[in-house]
Amino acid sequence: MTANFIAGKISLNERVHRTHGNGMSFHVHYWGVMPKHYDNVPHKHSFFEVCYVLEGKGTYIDEGRPYPVKENTLFLSRPEVLHHIKSDRGLFLLYLGFELIESESSEKWITLIEEAKRCSEVVIDVKEDGTAPLIWKSLLNHAIKSEDAFFEEILTNLAHSLILSLINTFVLPLNYYHQKAVQKTSSLTLNLAKLYIKDNLANSIKLTDTATHLHLSSRHLSRLFKTELGVSYSEYVQNERIQRAAILLKTTDLSITDIAQETGFPNVHYFTRIFTVLMRNSPGRFRTLYTKLKTTAYKD
Repeated sequence: MTANFIAGKISLNERVHRTHGNGMSFHVHYWGVMPKHYDNVPHKHSFFEVCYVLEGKGTYIDEGRPYPVKENTLFLSRPEVLHHIKSDRGLFLLYLGFELIESESSEKWITLIEEAKRCSEVVIDVKEDGTAPLIWKSLLNHAIKSEDAFFEEILTNLAHSLILSLINTFVLPLNYYHQKAVQKTSSLTLNLAKLYIKDNLANSIKLTDTATHLHLSSRHLSRLFKTELGVSYSEYVQNERIQRAAILLKTTDLSITDIAQETGFPNVHYFTRIFTVLMRNSPGRFRTLYTKLKTTAYKD
């Protein structure tokens, strides 16, 4: 492992000096692998440095405050902050120095990096199979496989992912994670509900049916439609039925009775009444108007 990581470090220092993606660019000053790091003198950087302890025990001193570090500890050195490391037996360290290229990054990322400079948690214990450790090790191992197809692309993408993962570890507050996770989960659930409705319009698809299919409570699913779409579940389903009926009227020769059945209405009379209210034309009139407009368009 040690030999491969050192070879990987050399390759990275030759090949990866800049990463870019998702609205931000980073300049990488150096990639480091140090199998036996003992003490160093207090010093500062004008950029960020992150170290990951693979083996050993020691102390990281940040602005005079000592933090114990050991295997699977990440520690962050912020710009212009005096820091140094002490270890009696030596630490096996992976480390890198980087900074944001502000001229190539969005305001959001400039603000986020400013938050990182004021980060209060500078030493964090992580799991060996956590995101950042796994990416870091994979990056070093991949860096020596220059014969692989897409070698450069994979290398720079892994490097960029590592930096994002490290920033993610130290900077973003827990409530930000929670809000984003809830939002993404809710949107995914809503999309699954909409897909289920679309694929089953010919059936009854009551709220309880869709909720059961998605392993949710009816109350929770109903709330999702109201909060994210601004309509009730039943309103959404009815609108989807009418939109589907309109497409069938425009594009097929199916009878109105067949279209009512195809879109899940209990009978043709109810379908006609609802369609007329929402589309301001009866199904027959709607089809006639569309056909005439289509014919006129062909004549033009």
